[in-house]
Amino acid sequence: MKTKLALIIGMVLMFNTLIQAQNADAPVSGNIPIAVVAAAQQGVPEGVNTYIENKLQQIISQNGLGSADYYGRFVITASFVPVTIDIVPGPPKQFAETLDVTLYIVDNIDQKIFSTVTVSAKAVDASEEKVLNRAVRSINVKSPQITAFVNEGRDKIVAYYVAQADRIIQKARTLAKQRQYEAAFYELSAIPEACGAVYDRTLAVAEEIYQEYVDYMCQVNLAQARSAWMAEQNSYGAYAAGEYLSQIYPDAQCYGEANKLYNEIKSKVLDDWKFEMQKYNDQVSLERSRIDAWKQVGVAYGKNQKAQTHNVTWLVR
Repeated sequence: MKTKLALIIGMVLMFNTLIQAQNADAPVSGNIPIAVVAAAQQGVPEGVNTYIENKLQQIISQNGLGSADYYGRFVITASFVPVTIDIVPGPPKQFAETLDVTLYIVDNIDQKIFSTVTVSAKAVDASEEKVLNRAVRSINVKSPQITAFVNEGRDKIVAYYVAQADRIIQKARTLAKQRQYEAAFYELSAIPEACGAVYDRTLAVAEEIYQEYVDYMCQVNLAQARSAWMAEQNSYGAYAAGEYLSQIYPDAQCYGEANKLYNEIKSKVLDDWKFEMQKYNDQVSLERSRIDAWKQVGVAYGKNQKAQTHNVTWLVR
């Protein structure tokens, strides 16, 4: 528990950029989480998958989506269909191939295609695998076709979150009541800024749950700190207590009690204890850290839960 919470605190301090909510009528934009999947397609060598993933990453980066493989619902993937294969006499012998590359953005849980486009790719090289690699690299991620493909997929992802917002928020509230705070933040953090007013509502709910989380973890860590200090009222006990006190946020209800314990310990161990409790310089710092904190808790939870592969065999075989 200590390691996990320390990691979360570290991320809170690292990611301290204030998130600005957008208006409901703002244009669709912003980082929308989507997983990049190189499908295990029959006839496509495993070595080609790295090139596919790199190209898909380029496509979403160029067109305003965001790679986040710990969100398993929305996926971008690709399939290949050879159109022509010719052998060019050598030496050295070479392969000339024309491919139809079909890109998909899908809801991988409900198994629905949100957007698709097929582009042609041609290449010549010394082996069929190298031909595929060269063909993938030749795809123009800035082409109007691909831009329209991504825009359609993004619009449908945003529409999904707008339609499902009430269900997602209710699920998060239920998880919070069960003290599954990290899971609650994971649900809420999936809703992107591009959802406008829905995102604003999500922020309000997340901050409410985050306060419950901070207060709960304050009580947990304060109890642990007291136990450590009572067990050894010396520099060893002070350092053990300090690990727990360092995880208590200034806006927690029990921060005052924690500060009293801190002062008690400091008065007894004097200069042997090099430790300061967390403080915020001003209200802006407090608000910024709150917003960043709950999102990073959700992301950390998602990364711990993510599957190593995303099965898209229903789409690409």
